[in-house]
This record gives sequence, structure tokens and C-alpha cells, in this order.
Amino acid sequence: MRIRKVGKVRDNLWYIGREESGAYILEGSEESMMISGGLSYLVSDILQQFEKFRIDEHKIKKLLILHAHFDHVGVVPFLKRRCPDLQVYASQRAWDVLRMPKAIDTINSFSRLVAEMMGKGDVLRAYDLDWRNDVSGVVVMEGSVIDVDGRKVTIYETPGHSSCSISAYVNDMKTLFSSDGGGIPFADISIPLGNSNFSQFQQSLEKLASLVVDYHCADHYGYITGEEAGQFIAQTIHIAQQLRTEMEDAYRRTGNVDQAVAALVADLYRKHPDYFMSRKITAGIYGQMIKHIAKVMDEK
Repeated sequence: MRIRKVGKVRDNLWYIGREESGAYILEGSEESMMISGGLSYLVSDILQQFEKFRIDEHKIKKLLILHAHFDHVGVVPFLKRRCPDLQVYASQRAWDVLRMPKAIDTINSFSRLVAEMMGKGDVLRAYDLDWRNDVSGVVVMEGSVIDVDGRKVTIYETPGHSSCSISAYVNDMKTLFSSDGGGIPFADISIPLGNSNFSQFQQSLEKLASLVVDYHCADHYGYITGEEAGQFIAQTIHIAQQLRTEMEDAYRRTGNVDQAVAALVADLYRKHPDYFMSRKITAGIYGQMIKHIAKVMDEK
């Protein structure tokens, strides 16, 4: 079952933010960890939800970045400045990206673009949300384990959606946090976005497929429970292969990356006109994916 409403997921786990973008609080008796950083304009919602759900913000000692795209790191600078002792975890590649001036400019400009599109520009003007060079933290990698008040959070490297993507799995809760690396549970489907390397994206899905999952916690459009949670990665694997075939067909038909992108993006918004991302950003994502597919095809 897909649940998009913020609130309690299960004991010691909360979903916060909004339907289109969220994060999670993994609670312990002495400390808690926030998983993912959402879109920047979520900050006002999150602060209200801390109070509404009686989430003790002072217990949040750790924050895990699953990848460094703008819509997954938005509230991190605010929380780090609000609590300088907050320990922030990310992959080495994510930290490399978050130190690049060009990447920082992109994060800030895209955050503003989507906030204005969603009618939330006032939030960005009310809080200090921009990324600068004042956020640093701890590197995690394949097999790293983060202890959250005695609960073990295991890290898997799952590149493909981005070069810096990781996933987190809590074995005793059978809960997977795959961010966009596991597919986006939009409407009643999964949208597979292998932005940086579609082949790696598919390989990472195969890695995650072996995990036993009762709760699949996505960053966009909430979380999934029960039997569907256990099947979601398999569903994404299937749809990713379908999308790969569509991209190959579009490139083979047009012989041109831009034309293939235009055709597939138009088809996406025709099927899902309420998709939250702007057409400009979506076109950029599809451009990255089809360039990879075209390169693989041209090399054969």
C-alpha cells in the first residue's frame, strides 16, 4: 500500500515534509537520525511537523544524505546552521559534488525555480536555505554502518540515478531508504530515473532486489508498506527495462538525442500532467539518460 500522508510510519519512524518531497526521522530513546534532506521549501512544514508530531528536534544528532541532487539536500544547510553539532553523512562523491561552486549554484537556482513553481517562494525568502561552503561531514560507503541509538543502518552504494547515490537499510525493521535510486512511486507506477548512468542504475536495482523489505521509504510521494513494499524494486526493474527499450527506440527512430528527449518528455507529461518536476528539469534528466543510451548503442 502506498501512503503519501505525513506522519507515523511505524514505531520509531516518521515521514515528514510534503507528498511531493519528504524525509524521515528514525527515532531512538537518546538520539535520532534524519534520512534525506528534501526540497528546501519544506523547512516551514518540517518545523511545524516537529511540533505537531512531538518529534524532539534536539535529539536529531545525525542526518544522512542519500544523494546530492537539489531536491534531496534542501533543508540540510538550515538544519546544520541551526544545530552546528549535527553530524551529516554522505558518500565521498556527494561531498565532492557539494563542494563544487557550479553544483552549489545549480542546487540553489533549481531550489528557487521549483519553490516558485509550487508557490513556496516566500519560504526561501524567510529562511537561510542556500548552500554555501559551510556544510561538511562524514563519508560513508558500501558496508558502512551508522549506529542510531543501538539501531544499525547499513549503507549500500547504488549509483546510476546519480554518481553519488547510496541507499540505507535497517535490517531489524526490514526498512529500505533508496531515495530515487529505487524508482519514484508516482501515482500507481514507478518512474525509473537513471540520470547519470542508466546501466549502473539497473545494476543497483538488482543489488537492492535481494533485500527483504516491509517498508520502502521513498523521497518523493511517500512510502510503501506490506506486500507492495517487497515488490517495488522488482516493479522498478521491470519498468526500467521498458523505459530503456523506449529510449533505444526513440533514438533509433530519430537518430538525434534532443528529438528523442522531446518525444519522451511530451509522452510523460501527457500521461502524468501533474508530475511535480518542471519540464525544464525533466528534459535535462531525460537528456542525460538518452545520451548514455545513445553512447552504448553507438559503441555496439
